[in-house]
Order: sequence, then structure tokens, then C-alpha cells
Amino acid sequence: MPAKAGTAFAQDTQLHAAAPEPVVTRLADIDFDAAAALLARYGLRLQRVADGAPIPGSYWGEPEAGIIGCEVYVRGDTPVHSMLHEACHLIVLPPERRAQVHTDATDSVEEEDATCYLQIVLANALPQVGSPRLMADMDAWGYTYRLGSTQAWFEQDADDARDWLLKRELLPR
Repeated sequence: MPAKAGTAFAQDTQLHAAAPEPVVTRLADIDFDAAAALLARYGLRLQRVADGAPIPGSYWGEPEAGIIGCEVYVRGDTPVHSMLHEACHLIVLPPERRAQVHTDATDSVEEEDATCYLQIVLANALPQVGSPRLMADMDAWGYTYRLGSTQAWFEQDADDARDWLLKRELLPR
């Protein structure tokens, strides 16, 4: 079955190679302990990597977050949206699949969409972030949706992602 074009995000890696990184909220800008506590609610551990050190399990490369099993690896310069996105990849997986993850966790468009939706929702649990700021950061970083912005997708075109999460009882109450 073909994927709905433009629902899941696509990241232009060439954007980052050719231009300076966009100004977005980084882990150094927020309370690390609050982020670690949020992830711990889902059985995940947030691991801080030394500045300048390689980030284990990073799919897109530094400074983006990495995942291995139930561990989410970040540095101070890791974008918050990246940390939440990679954590949400693990959250949407059944526990038996989490343990096997190394770097790449997505098996389907549905999981990718659910991951994007959940990261926006969970941003509200981080006092220095919130959904509006995270969605602006996602747009600045290069996430793309067929409606033109993360907020438009979230508000007008993400019903299937929300339903997917509700069916699995993965949305916070």
C-alpha cells in the first residue's frame, strides 16, 4: 500500500551540509533532568555524551540524537526535536522490538507519523519547550509536510497518527 505522500516528515540532509544549522532549541537550553524524567516515564534512559564526542546510534549524524535499545544519546548541541523524535521512535515500538533497535527504528509510515505526532505532544511536558516552539524548530530544521508546516499537519492532517497512538494507548492522559 503506498504511503500518503507528505504525511511523515522528510529531512533534507543536503540542507545541513550546505548551510549553517538553523537556530533551534538545543538540550543545553533546557533542563536536562526534566528531559531525562520525561523519557524515564516510558522506560527510556537519556544519556549525555561529552561535547564534541560522537553520538552513538545517530541516524542522521551529529548533532542529532542517537538510539540504541532503551538508550537515547544526546549532547548539549543536540536539538530537542531530535531527542524527542528518536525517543518517540522507541516509545511507539513494542518493548520486545525496543531492545533490538540500533540507530534506525522505523518500519512503517504509520510509525513515523505516530512518532512525529507524539514528539509534538510530549514537548508540552518540557517547561522550556512546548508544542508551538517544537513545531517551529521542526520547520526550521527541515521537516516537511504536504500542508506546508508542522503545525498545519498536526492540526489538520494527523488524524491517522493520533488514532494510531490512541489505539495503542500511547498518548499521555
